[in-house]
Amino acid sequence: MRIAFDNSYARLPDRFYARLAPEPVERPGLVKLNASLALELGLDLEALRSPAGVAVLAGNQVPEGADPLAMAYAGHQFGSFVPQLGDGRAILLGEILDPAGERFDIQLKGSGRTPFSRMGDGRAWLGPVLREYILSEAMHALGIPTTRALAVVTTGELVLREEALPGAVLTRVSRSHVRIGTFEYFAARRDLDALRRLADYVIARHYPEAKEAERPYGALLDAVVARQAALVAKWLCVGFIHGVMNTDNMSIAGETIDYGPCAFMDAYDPGRVFSSIDRTGRYAFGNQPRVAQWNLARLAQSLLPLVHEDQEKAVAEAQAVIDTFAGRFERAYLAGLRGKLGLLEVHDGDAELAHAFLQLMAEVGADFTNSFRALCERGEGADERIWVRLGGEGAFDAWMARWRARLAREAARPDAQVAEMRRSNPAVIPRNHRVESALEAAVGGDLAPFEELTRVLAEPWAERSGSALFRAPPEPHEVVQQTFCGT
Repeated sequence: MRIAFDNSYARLPDRFYARLAPEPVERPGLVKLNASLALELGLDLEALRSPAGVAVLAGNQVPEGADPLAMAYAGHQFGSFVPQLGDGRAILLGEILDPAGERFDIQLKGSGRTPFSRMGDGRAWLGPVLREYILSEAMHALGIPTTRALAVVTTGELVLREEALPGAVLTRVSRSHVRIGTFEYFAARRDLDALRRLADYVIARHYPEAKEAERPYGALLDAVVARQAALVAKWLCVGFIHGVMNTDNMSIAGETIDYGPCAFMDAYDPGRVFSSIDRTGRYAFGNQPRVAQWNLARLAQSLLPLVHEDQEKAVAEAQAVIDTFAGRFERAYLAGLRGKLGLLEVHDGDAELAHAFLQLMAEVGADFTNSFRALCERGEGADERIWVRLGGEGAFDAWMARWRARLAREAARPDAQVAEMRRSNPAVIPRNHRVESALEAAVGGDLAPFEELTRVLAEPWAERSGSALFRAPPEPHEVVQQTFCGT
């Protein structure tokens, strides 16, 4: 099997990674191949489906041109610094250029032990692998920057967690796997040469405009802050909770990465936590902007020796950039909320109007996704249908009157406003109870629910026949209270 690799990260010094091949598995079997993504990347579908292709996706065969390695990085985990983490169960096979010349990493997750595995087995089991496939592809369909899933293969081996579970490997695609924690790794070691090499690499690969700036490393920090602010605003606009926003789980390229105990909200609650390991609510839904800024401050600290040779000036310059995060996030978030409310113009009071709706939703426990989607209703009886879907008839009367008056102040036609709302408010999301049900069936050998769920989530804006089941909130006995990271 041939893949046209061009491995730029492997050309960095050896201390950036550990070179090693994936550990072979007993009986690899293809579960799912993301055909549309493979075609976007310019890969050969038939070759990927062949025994040789499945062997590559399982880690049993290293294709010609690959240069497999496990990346080194550190990270703040729940606020505490761990000086060495790294790819403990993942191998970067290499990088490819798609037909448009865009560079992407091809990584195997669950591919065996590495020097960074600590006490882990380096393996993954089928449930979390399929979960990452579902969630990452759903985020892509929602237009949110994300890593993507190319393939899932089973290993024919058992993985021991609390019980013996079927093993699997995920092939993940990303614009890169460099993280905030990668910078922290070299900063903690006071390895200024490596820090500079890494920064130059990231600038060349992701932020080439920073190279032309008067102070390129300050410009790099500024560009990363801008991307992260926009990314987290998009998360909040669809009710997404990452669940484990450690600095080693924050991509320097501005993509959503590492789908562990993540979840989408049903009933709106800014304090909602799903992650079983987040016992203090550090990464609760409403805390995500503050955590992102905190993480970016850790990046700024790492870059200080590069930002300016004078320490005091470096701190002042970096702090000024970090201080821009809140304004950038609020602008991006408000723009997203305007779209969700059908507001095509900028008027004073829009932020208060949007947050008043969120507050009412929180008070009555209204479903986040269905409440915003309900506002798209038009025609005879629209208000009654909206009230039913909001779940709090009467509580929203005054707000609805204000919202309709605000819509009427615009020059835009009502149909244009509704079109904007339908583009901004998904009809379907990966609801936790549907995800868990599909995974339970898949682990038991029935992939039909998984296939149906991924098919519906590929068109999140459409209310198609047969998708009503996936739009419905969970019944009380179906509510998922906790999600797990799978390690």
